Amino acid sequence: MKSDFKKPIATRPSFAAEGAAAQHRSLGAAALSLAGGLPLTEAYGDRMEALSRAMLEELGEDPSREGLLRTPRRVAKAMRFLTSGYDADLTEIVNGAVFDAEDYRELVLVRDVEFYSLCEHHLLPFFGKVSVAYLPGEKIIGLSKIPRLVDAFARRLQVQERLTKQIAESLEEIISPRGVAVLATGFHLCMAMRGVEKQASQTTTTAFTGDFQRDERRRQEFLSLLKTRQQEPLGF
Repeated sequence: MKSDFKKPIATRPSFAAEGAAAQHRSLGAAALSLAGGLPLTEAYGDRMEALSRAMLEELGEDPSREGLLRTPRRVAKAMRFLTSGYDADLTEIVNGAVFDAEDYRELVLVRDVEFYSLCEHHLLPFFGKVSVAYLPGEKIIGLSKIPRLVDAFARRLQVQERLTKQIAESLEEIISPRGVAVLATGFHLCMAMRGVEKQASQTTTTAFTGDFQRDERRRQEFLSLLKTRQQEPLGF
């Protein structure tokens, strides 16, 4: 693996008023927690609550009415979870699940991994499926780690093009395979709910490295496998 393997894959953007240090302050007794164990400090929660309350007021709503009374706090929790990928770390994600390839040289494919993300242009969701393949070098990775990598890059403000590339690059960094192929198909609410209002439109992006980038036959092998479907569900 590369020497910078333990480096965090991203850092959460800093707040101008407090700086980066305030985001990662140690949690005290008053700290809140999110589903999945993600920390939500009082400072973050209070700031997001205030911003959400101000937005409701700008929309002409009354944040003190029953239906909206706890909405600012819910928004703070939701946004912390939906952008938790900024705090992800490759070492923690992989958790040692890198193994000797034992002379296995053929394609490994994990297909149809669901993802949910937020468009960085409008803060509206986009979601879909990602298929990831690699050609092992000396190492293979635990299969469940590939969906975890997808989540780490999807749970942040994103564009689909960058998301696709980051998934490929992270797998390259972890196991140094002979090649990586990623295909993502997403449905973007920023195109469906506003703007052009095209509800049936989907977006497909790809990223290829190594042998997949150099060898047309390898790319076609990957794409052909994606066209095949199980005749019956596996049932477990």
